[in-house]
Amino acid sequence: MKVTSYRNSGRDTYGVVTGDGVCDVGKRLGQRFPDLKAVIVAGALDEVAKAATGQAPDAKLTDITFLPVIGNPGKILMAGVNYHAHRAEMGRNDSTHPTIFARWPDSQVGHNQPMIRPRESDKFDYEGELAVVIGRRGHRIAKERALDYICGYACYNDGSIRDWQRHTSQWTPGKNWPGTGAFGPWMVTADEIKDPTKLTLITRLNGQEMQHATTDLLIFDIPTLINYCSTFVPLMPGDVIVTGTPGGVGFARNPPVFMKAGDVVEVDISSVGVLRSPIKAED
Repeated sequence: MKVTSYRNSGRDTYGVVTGDGVCDVGKRLGQRFPDLKAVIVAGALDEVAKAATGQAPDAKLTDITFLPVIGNPGKILMAGVNYHAHRAEMGRNDSTHPTIFARWPDSQVGHNQPMIRPRESDKFDYEGELAVVIGRRGHRIAKERALDYICGYACYNDGSIRDWQRHTSQWTPGKNWPGTGAFGPWMVTADEIKDPTKLTLITRLNGQEMQHATTDLLIFDIPTLINYCSTFVPLMPGDVIVTGTPGGVGFARNPPVFMKAGDVVEVDISSVGVLRSPIKAED
């Protein structure tokens, strides 16, 4: 099942994607579950599926405004330099532990919504990644059980303001500008993806392939990330772990390639979907 958050006719809602349309489940279940995070907290994805069964789409995907899949996660934990090729191109040494940083929910936009290059920088870089949505509370989750805590997967673009990211060893200033992260277009529920190591991730800029990797190449795989993150902080339903970007980022190219107004970037993950983001300069 593909579930998405969106705005239609001035109302924020969520629904199940069916073909080229979406069934508005929020209008049926919204009094109990006002948004997709509330559904996940209640463990009610089965109710969402039932509410959409046999229903005709309420709107075409081309007529809605996509929102970030989870607009209000309690935590967005980002894994950095988690593919060998990206670690090498960034000049980072090997590590015995994952590199984890935080992104704020209000830095995100949805599918087809513009990612914003701020006035203060012309070094706006793409980072295609696989996002994992946590389905239930867990603390010190064993690797062997980690996949049981996932309710779904989505595409992510961790847009990075490279010069601000490198001001210090702490990356927060380069990762949280408004409108610089994209999350969508939907969440594919975990039952649809039995083995998340068998996905292919491709990032395209203006149609040109810039990144290409398979998720079995992650340095720290998804169970390891869940185990590590859940050890230092309890993971809650609706939290998001973003698993890292492959080699091929614009910063590391010669000459560097950065996103500019008018560009279009796509993050394409097999069995998940294609997250499309036009680039806009800040007004």
